[in-house]
Amino acid sequence: MNEEKTPSTRKLRLSLVWLVSTIILSLIFTLAAAKGVQAQTARQQDPAGQYSAIIRNVFDFIQRHYVEEVDPKVLYEGAMAGMINSLGDPHSSFLPESEMSDLNDTTQGSFGGVGLYISKPVSAKPDGKPAYVEVASPIEDTPGWRSGINPGDLIIAINGESTDVLSMDEVLGKLRGTPGEEVKLIIRRGERLEFPVTIVRAVIEVPTTKYAMIDNIGYLKLLTFTPMTVERARDAVNEFQAKGYKGVILDLRNNYGGLLNSAVGITNLFVEGGVVVSTKSRISTENQVFYARNKAPVAPEIPMVVLINRGSASASEIVAGALKDRGRAWLVGEKSFGKGSVQQVYPLDRAGFKITTARYYTPSDVNIDKIGIPPDQEVLFPEFSEGDMEELNKLINDNKIPEWVAANSKATTAEADAFARRINSEYHLDTTLVKRLIRNEQNRTVIAPVYDLEYDVQLQEAVKILKQGNFKALMQTAKTLKALQDEAERDEESAKAS
Repeated sequence: MNEEKTPSTRKLRLSLVWLVSTIILSLIFTLAAAKGVQAQTARQQDPAGQYSAIIRNVFDFIQRHYVEEVDPKVLYEGAMAGMINSLGDPHSSFLPESEMSDLNDTTQGSFGGVGLYISKPVSAKPDGKPAYVEVASPIEDTPGWRSGINPGDLIIAINGESTDVLSMDEVLGKLRGTPGEEVKLIIRRGERLEFPVTIVRAVIEVPTTKYAMIDNIGYLKLLTFTPMTVERARDAVNEFQAKGYKGVILDLRNNYGGLLNSAVGITNLFVEGGVVVSTKSRISTENQVFYARNKAPVAPEIPMVVLINRGSASASEIVAGALKDRGRAWLVGEKSFGKGSVQQVYPLDRAGFKITTARYYTPSDVNIDKIGIPPDQEVLFPEFSEGDMEELNKLINDNKIPEWVAANSKATTAEADAFARRINSEYHLDTTLVKRLIRNEQNRTVIAPVYDLEYDVQLQEAVKILKQGNFKALMQTAKTLKALQDEAERDEESAKAS
C-alpha cells in the first residue's frame, strides 16, 4: 500500500535532494580545485618541463595549421637561435651547419682545401662588374700557393660554375672537401689575362703564426689559437735561439682568440711555474686552475714586450693578462677588447651551439670581461679629424691609389714617395698615412711581409723599449691587473666623496 505524499513530506525529500546535490557538487569542485593546485604545484616544481612541452606543441601546431607548408628544419633553427639569443650573451649562439663547419676547421687546426684566403662581395660591385671571388692571399706551401695564384687574382669559375652567382658558403663548399680530389678554377688576372688552373686538394693547416727577426729581436705574431699554435710558436722560438736573440716581441693585435689550452701552452713558453689562468663557473666542481710548467723555453732573463689592441680578445687576453700579472712582459698598444668568458661548443648533428660556461680570471684573480686589459704603455695610431675623414673618403672613392699601383706594379720606393706627395697636395692628408695606404694596396698583389716597421708605430715603440737596455727598471714600475683595479675603485670612491 502506497503511502500518501503530504506537502511536508515532499518538502523534506526535496531538501534532501538539494543537500545531496550540493554535497556532490562541492566534492566535484573540491577535486577540481585540488587537481588545479596539483597542476600548479607541478608547474612550479618543473617549469622547464612545462615550457618544453609548450614549445613542442607550438612546433606541431605550426606544422599542421600554418597557411603554407613549413620546413621543420627552418622552425628548428629559428627556435634554437631565438632560445640562445634570449640569453643576451653576444658570445653564445646557435651554429648552423656552415658556421659549425668553419668553427671545426679553426678549432681542429686543419681542413681539406686548396689553401687560399678569399673574399667575395655580397652583390654586384658599384661599377657594375660581377661579384667574383677575389684572392686575398694564398697560404704559403699549399696547393693554391704552388699553383702560382697571386693576391688580387679573381676566381671567376669553380668546376665550370661562375662564382658571380654563388654565395660565400657555396664557394667554400666547392673549394673545401676531400684531400686528393681535383678542383678546376678559371683565374682572371688584371683586365685581360684569363687562364685555367687545376688544383688537387690537400690537408690545409690553419695559419696561426708569423715570425721573423728584427735585428737581434725575435718577432712572433699569433693570428689565432688552434691546436697547432704552440708547436708553431715553439718553432719560432727555436729559430730565435739559433740566431742569438736578445729580446722577444709577442704580437697579439687583432687576435680574436681560440682554444683555452692553446693560450695556456703559449704562456708556458715564457713563464716558469705558477698560475696562468683560472676558470670559474656556476658549478663549483667544474672550476679549474691552469699552471705553467717549471721550465720555459724562453729564459726569464730575455726581455719581452707584448703588443695588444682593441682587437685582442679572449685567449689573447688570457696570455697578455698572465704575462702582465706574473711580471714577465711589458704591454704596449691600446686597451684590449674585454672578453673574459669561456665558451664550449656542443654539436647537434651537423649543426651545433656555442655557450658560455665559465669566466676566466688572471693570476691576480681579476676578470676583465667588458673591461679589457690596459697596456703598460699606451701607443695609438693617429686619429682622423672630420676633415681628414672627408678627404680620405673622397680619395677612396676616386680610386686613385689602386689605379696607380696597378699601373706601376714595379714602382720603386722613391716613385711611391713622389706619388704620395702628389696625393698629399691634392687631398691634404698626412703623407705618412698616404704612404701606408699605398703600401697596403701594393701588398694586395704580393705576399705581405711579416711586419712593417716603417709605418707601425706600436711595433716601433716595442723595438725601442727592448733596445734601450733598461728593461728591468721599467718592469719594476709595472702593476698587476688587481692593483690597477683596486686603484680605480679607490679613485672612484674618492671622486664620489668629494
